[in-house]
Amino acid sequence: MTEAPTRSRRRRAGMTLVEIMIVVIIMALIATAVGIAVLPQMRDGQIRATRADVATIEQATELYLANGGHDCPRDTAELVAAGALRGTARMRDVWDHDFAIVCEGDDILVSSGGPDGRLGTEDDIHP
Repeated sequence: MTEAPTRSRRRRAGMTLVEIMIVVIIMALIATAVGIAVLPQMRDGQIRATRADVATIEQATELYLANGGHDCPRDTAELVAAGALRGTARMRDVWDHDFAIVCEGDDILVSSGGPDGRLGTEDDIHP
């Protein structure tokens, strides 16, 4: 008589496949909701960080030209070599593309190609 209660306790102690599937589905739904909420915020953060970097490089270019630089710097490495930009500054945008530096008279335009890395598209980042 002692075996019957022991068997029924063993059956109740485990989880059925249906219960496990329900838990996995709920976890997948939560992960999807978090992904939908977080990914746009991450992209916005990348754009804000790149805008700040563009402004920093623009100021460094102004400093470079004010301190006797005759030509527009070709890239951020030239700004670092001249001491106008710290070596600890981000030299490339968050998508690992080079910044474009263009000088036209007194106007300085620094831009990033944005997520696609190509200049001249609608996702370009300017100050």
